[in-house]
Amino acid sequence: MSLQHHDHAHTRLVTDALIFDTDLTHFERDVIEASHQHAVLVDFWAEWCGPCHALSPILQRVIPSYEGRVRLAKVETDEDENMKLAGRYGCRGFPTVLMFVNGVEVARFHSAKPEAFVRQFIEEHLPA
Repeated sequence: MSLQHHDHAHTRLVTDALIFDTDLTHFERDVIEASHQHAVLVDFWAEWCGPCHALSPILQRVIPSYEGRVRLAKVETDEDENMKLAGRYGCRGFPTVLMFVNGVEVARFHSAKPEAFVRQFIEEHLPA
């Protein structure tokens, strides 16, 4: 694990730059712009959300197996202004996972899902 710093004092934990935290301020750069280079899954989650904690280790296990073809951005909705971001994308419950490719949302799913579902979701929407 390594630490990577934003342009402000906020520090985010990054696992080989495949899994990272983002927020309202950095979403455009971290997700929209980055999705032109590789697919980006965005996990909108909350600390109080049981299903979020069930899904998180599955995502953390699956993402590295795609060897950089897909990254995972985690947005904690209760932190700072992040609920505005969840509202912008119509997230009504958590977890909500969106996939971005070439700057646009191409798919989403809600709630905790088993690993096989997550892998199939990524496979169906990952650019060739």
